[in-house]
Amino acid sequence: MQIEYPDYTYIAGVDEVGRGPLVGDVVTAAVILDPAKPIAGLADSKKLTDKKRQALAIEIKEKALCYCIARASVAEIDELNILHATMLAMKRAVEGLSIPAEFVFVDGNRLPDLSVPAQAVVKGDSLVAQISAASILAKVARDDEMIALDAQLPQYGFAGHKGYPTKAHLAALAEHGVTPYHRKSFKPVSALLAK
Repeated sequence: MQIEYPDYTYIAGVDEVGRGPLVGDVVTAAVILDPAKPIAGLADSKKLTDKKRQALAIEIKEKALCYCIARASVAEIDELNILHATMLAMKRAVEGLSIPAEFVFVDGNRLPDLSVPAQAVVKGDSLVAQISAASILAKVARDDEMIALDAQLPQYGFAGHKGYPTKAHLAALAEHGVTPYHRKSFKPVSALLAK
């Protein structure tokens, strides 16, 4: 599928990481790349090795015209629901760019409420370089937060599963209980709290 780029100078890509986990914020990033400084190897962050993502994140931060990493908190996710919290976090990332975007490509099939023209692109993280860059920044930021949380609460194994509802995470949740970082509106957590 060929993506048609509109005739604007400042085109941002935005993506999110962390809709599925039971713990932590949903993290988004918006990136405006510099056409004069191409970055080789941009791809969907989920298809890259951890090492490659880390290296690309550094390169993106050095070469992009601007970027912004934003989030919606666990409290916001529980209050709004994950979809609305994700849209809010995407809006924050776009509005946080130091150069205002003239057009925004958004990964997925829905658009946040933006004040500039935008286009949703399904599988955008594989098709649009700006979205790929955003997905990498968001994933590295969220993974780093999970590793930091793992250092505080090693019994949950956050560094390994990054908060996703794996067998190991569900077992740790059952054994050690719900932390303040868990999303109370998500079924496995709410079911435990209901007991």
